[in-house]
Amino acid sequence: MLSIEFMSDTQNKIDPIQEKLDDKIKKLNSSRVYKKVTPRGDLSWYIKWASSIILILAMLFTSANMFPINLWIANIGFIGWLVVGMLWHDRSLIVLNSVSLAIYSLGILNHYYGN
Repeated sequence: MLSIEFMSDTQNKIDPIQEKLDDKIKKLNSSRVYKKVTPRGDLSWYIKWASSIILILAMLFTSANMFPINLWIANIGFIGWLVVGMLWHDRSLIVLNSVSLAIYSLGILNHYYGN
C-alpha cells in the first residue's frame, strides 16, 4: 500500500530573502557586476515608448496595405530605437535598427525610383 505523508505547516512556509541584490553585488566587490535596470522617466524612456507606438502604427498600416506610408512611419520608429540604442550603448539595438532602417529606406527608394 502507498503511504502519503503530509508536511506540517511550518515546513511549507518559504522564508523571505534576507539579503538584497545590492548587498550581494557590493560583497562581490567587482566592477563587472551591474544591476540592470531600464531607465524610467528619462529621455530614453519617452523615446522608446513613442517609437514602440509608432512601430505598432506602421504594422497596422502594413496590414491595411497602405504602402509606402507604412515604410515612412516605420523608419521614424527605427530612428527612435536607434537613438535609444545609442543612449544605452546597446550594440544589439543599434545593429538591429540600423539594418532595419537601411532595408526599409531601400524599399522606399525602390518604390519611387525602381522599375
